[in-house]
Amino acid sequence: MALFIRQDDNRSKLQERLVAELQDRAKKTAEKGDIPDGVDDARMLENTKTTSSLAWMWLLIALVVIAGVVWLTVVLSNG
Repeated sequence: MALFIRQDDNRSKLQERLVAELQDRAKKTAEKGDIPDGVDDARMLENTKTTSSLAWMWLLIALVVIAGVVWLTVVLSNG
């Protein structure tokens, strides 16, 4: 356990420089407030519609169709 704790003390100059560069990049990225989140501003959302109020009806129809297929499968497999 002591060797693991002392591992930070033995950083080479290259490792220290890389850590400093990565921290600077992270700070610069965090300072930018206009980073797109990829959800609301995605191009794939252009010209799309929201779900209509009849979505529950389509769900009900799909469930009835699935239940019918299962019922037919059971009836026809019994013989």
